[in-house]
Amino acid sequence: MKPAAQPCTTLASVSDFTAYFGFPPPAHPLLTVIDLGRHRKPPVSGTVWRGLYIVSLKKNLKGMLRYGHRIYDFNEGVLAFFAPGQVCMADASVDTSALEGWMLVFHPDLLLRHPLGKRIGSYGFFSYQLNEALHLSAREEGLLGALFGQLHEEHQQPIDAFSQDVLVSQIDALLSYANRFYHRQFLTRRAAEHDLLSRFEELLTGYFARDDQDQPLPTVQHFADELHVSPAYLSDMLRTLTGQTTQQHLHHALIEKAKRLLLTTSLTVNETAFQLGFEYPQYFSRLFKNKTGLTPAAFRFSAQ
Repeated sequence: MKPAAQPCTTLASVSDFTAYFGFPPPAHPLLTVIDLGRHRKPPVSGTVWRGLYIVSLKKNLKGMLRYGHRIYDFNEGVLAFFAPGQVCMADASVDTSALEGWMLVFHPDLLLRHPLGKRIGSYGFFSYQLNEALHLSAREEGLLGALFGQLHEEHQQPIDAFSQDVLVSQIDALLSYANRFYHRQFLTRRAAEHDLLSRFEELLTGYFARDDQDQPLPTVQHFADELHVSPAYLSDMLRTLTGQTTQQHLHHALIEKAKRLLLTTSLTVNETAFQLGFEYPQYFSRLFKNKTGLTPAAFRFSAQ
């Protein structure tokens, strides 16, 4: 018998969020800033869909802390990011009795008419859901804590014609600093990330070493799943350490294998495309020319 699906609570507004978790009602209809040290609440078990942006700075959270599905001994503050549409599973076993920090919750409508509304999608950390968090030094934690404090004070002011502009500018500054610290993280966790890079390269080499007739085109999602990280995290890590995204690595390996097939087999260009997993040979020819400057046929002829 198929097990029943777990119920999922929908939190579509800031008011929904504060009511569900037992926080004070929001002072602004589209945003709230919660001082977690003053409003400690036991975790609420259950699956939740949230139509909101959430940025939380937490410390002294007692329980297992995982980063990219791996456990790290890192006791400083942890900054986590959630985007609208993401589903979260809460765990009531975590001890929040000594929790400190801040939580910013805002509705996407707050960013309408502001450039940040378009730019926020470029911040990769919002796509990580529960897989990766940003680990902060004491100095970084203090700086971001001050920004959260400014947001907290501003959002409690009476709403006027300038309120939304001021709040969005403060969020913009907070995310800009987070982006700086996020890219620093790849350098301070170099050993762990280089291990991830080595495993990615091993998987990539193994994938293209096969000559399966029905091998599909490789995807970023496939390698991210194999490495137990999100696609955005994998691409950002590779870009930081190698200067190329995951897709660029895949294209490079794909073209190198195509060259080998063109020069060492009697396969036609169309057969080569099918061998590589392309459904349409013309797409293979376009990609090959884009990456090498030659069509597959011209490349084969030039090597004779």
